[in-house]
Amino acid sequence: MEANAKKFLEEMLTTPSPSGYEQPVQQVVRSYAAPFADSVHTDLHGNVICAKNPTAKRRIMLSGHCDQIGLIVQYIDADGFIFVQPIGGWDVMMLPGQRMVVWTDAGAIPAVIGRKPIHLLSVEERKSVPKMEDLWLDIGATNKEEAEKLVRIGDCVTLELEMRYLPNSRVVSPGLDDKVGTWTVVETLRRVDSQKLTANGWGVFAVSSVQEEIGLRGAKTSAFGIDPEVGIAVDVTFSTDFPTSEKKKIGDIKIGCGPVVARGPNLNPRVVAGLLTAAQSDTHPIPVQIEAIGRGTGTDANAIQVNRAGVAAGLVSIPNRYMHSPVELCSLEDLDQAAELLARFIESLNATSDLTP
Repeated sequence: MEANAKKFLEEMLTTPSPSGYEQPVQQVVRSYAAPFADSVHTDLHGNVICAKNPTAKRRIMLSGHCDQIGLIVQYIDADGFIFVQPIGGWDVMMLPGQRMVVWTDAGAIPAVIGRKPIHLLSVEERKSVPKMEDLWLDIGATNKEEAEKLVRIGDCVTLELEMRYLPNSRVVSPGLDDKVGTWTVVETLRRVDSQKLTANGWGVFAVSSVQEEIGLRGAKTSAFGIDPEVGIAVDVTFSTDFPTSEKKKIGDIKIGCGPVVARGPNLNPRVVAGLLTAAQSDTHPIPVQIEAIGRGTGTDANAIQVNRAGVAAGLVSIPNRYMHSPVELCSLEDLDQAAELLARFIESLNATSDLTP
């Protein structure tokens, strides 16, 4: 992975973006895309849309959602402890004992999520899963008045944002779901040959979409605005190469073995075939994995497929271990290969390409 592209990923992963609070990370996206995109704009919903050859009549949309799961401040008690609601789908078991950050207008406020020490837990409490309302944030305040000088109701909260490198080109960080998707679609736009786009009559729109974690909302609005003929979502998918995974239920997906192309009713068969063909090369083949999804995929591809009169939808995924946890794990090689795969697919489209099933 090139140095500037890696820096872009690092900046995104260390920038907060809970659903509805994506503005800081969207500035990172705009700054990275500005030198190579023909146009960069932000719509009223907050989606950042970067394009090459945007006036073309035939349009392909790539969507990676930049929002991550988070928390939102709901209540501050008399002793200055902060209670929260979830933004997106949390496994509450992951939260006790975590270092957190409250993102305020004045800046970042460090916090921890406390729970009664194990010595003081009853037998029943030890067996039970805590509820969100049983957890609290401790910012070190001594009373409500002191806490309210630092934090407001409605401020968003994330895990402490940090990216760590592991051997074999692997990275660990909160929010890989789905900042790796945003990275991939924007990096794809950088790699696509503008001259080929113009010659073939296609325009490409890379969307850093918002609010996927609470209902695919940004993909719905951006797809309506772009009105694409082809739309490909880039998200994470469950890797199954770890203990206790059930391959018979989920499939056989491995970290570091290439991007994943989905097949199923949510995905256009000609788009799927085109992606698999693009992976084939005598000199530089791209390893790909295939997953079967017999329903809506639960990604931006759902919203894109049923936009207006219908869109030829596709889904390319990055294998992810430990999704929606503080220690999500992906491979940089899978990211790089996903961007290359999409760039090849886009460049293979021409004026006569027909994606009708």
